[in-house]
Amino acid sequence: MTPDGELEARRLRTVLWVVGLATLGLIFDGYDLVVYGTVISIFLRKSNEIGAVTPQIAGALGSYALVGVLVGALLAGTVGDILGRRKVMLAAYAWFSVGMAFTAMTSSASLFGLLRFITGLGVGALVATTGALVSEYAPRGKKNLVNAITYSGVPIGSLLAALLAIILLDVIGWRGMFWIGALPLVTLFPLAIVRMPESVAWLASRGRFEEARAISIKTGVPMPEAASKAPATARTAIPVGGGRAGFAGLFGPGYLFPTIVLGLMSATGLVLVYSLNTWLPELMLRAGFNAKGSLSFLLVLNGGAILGALAGSRIADRLGPKPVVAGAFLIGAVAIALLTLPAPLGILLFTVAIAGLGTSGTQTLIYGFVANYYRTNVRGAGVAWCAGFGRLGGVGGPLLGGLLVGAGFALDSIFYVLAGLALLGLVLTLLVPIRSSRELHSTVIEPTPALPGRLAAPAKTS
Repeated sequence: MTPDGELEARRLRTVLWVVGLATLGLIFDGYDLVVYGTVISIFLRKSNEIGAVTPQIAGALGSYALVGVLVGALLAGTVGDILGRRKVMLAAYAWFSVGMAFTAMTSSASLFGLLRFITGLGVGALVATTGALVSEYAPRGKKNLVNAITYSGVPIGSLLAALLAIILLDVIGWRGMFWIGALPLVTLFPLAIVRMPESVAWLASRGRFEEARAISIKTGVPMPEAASKAPATARTAIPVGGGRAGFAGLFGPGYLFPTIVLGLMSATGLVLVYSLNTWLPELMLRAGFNAKGSLSFLLVLNGGAILGALAGSRIADRLGPKPVVAGAFLIGAVAIALLTLPAPLGILLFTVAIAGLGTSGTQTLIYGFVANYYRTNVRGAGVAWCAGFGRLGGVGGPLLGGLLVGAGFALDSIFYVLAGLALLGLVLTLLVPIRSSRELHSTVIEPTPALPGRLAAPAKTS
């Protein structure tokens, strides 16, 4: 094999490992957050599980995990840009796995809520860090697609939660469903220790050029241009991408307005995601469907999200993510409004799938949008802001559903409220400034294969 062919093979293997592990992590992430929606009807009807639970209490319990996600994501935005993407992701895998295990053993609503908050800290740290790492390993021209594939892990996990509930809930109970969420501790976590590399771009942005070059050679992933000009033994960070790092750069000149709008856009999207993922089975149960039938709607909702996000990401790599996200919000608003009309079951399921595209699918596209909007030294903070501040909407989603159901609102009225929120997301997306081509793309340096006994030769500009 030629040196160039060997380099390309190493790069492909690295990207596959990074994307595969990151996607698997987000599958468990999505499972852990949505599994509550599959068991909420048990808590509402059986007071001997964790005590008496009203719709309002159920909504609050659903929000506690998302408050944890908010805190965990914002903390990870700072810690991840200082300690590295890899360390935060490994810690997050272990953290939320242990949290799910303890939640499975609880017997009171108050302890259940506390453990959901604690578990959410790990989930938030993972969501916030994954987008930054994957974006920094994704090939140019396919960044939206790679991010969409990775973040599709969230609706895949949601889909699996619904599917496993249909098959296993009657057998293993709600506690067994939560034990499944603890499996990454003995599967994903040890594998990621061995196979998950640190980000070359992040190492370079911290001035750790020797480590960055070594990983660049090992993985075949290009070095940033500015980093390649530094001495191999340099220890002082140079501003790869320029400007202040972390949250300071995120709210600095040029980023302040889009950061605020992107945060509000993500929050709006997550109101839709978690109000539907938490309450759709219960709403359909009240509409006359049986328990397994109502869970089928949750399955279809997340199936539509996966297919829609993957298709949308291909278009986003060609046209840019902004018009695709805006279009997805519009599709979601129309589909949710159509759920108020009488229709045969097949049409109803199809409409729910389209609603999934415009809610969870839209949120997947938003993560790709944000991960590729910011420069390297604020990218972790940018994704953390989107995942963290956006979780204010996630917190509000279960609460909103609980308030509307508890207040006795008709199903049609609830769906109209959600359709209005999707239109708000459309407006916010249109307000995001478009970045110039120069800002979006930076020159990278291709690593030259190392000769035995020494580091790589000086790199060439691609």
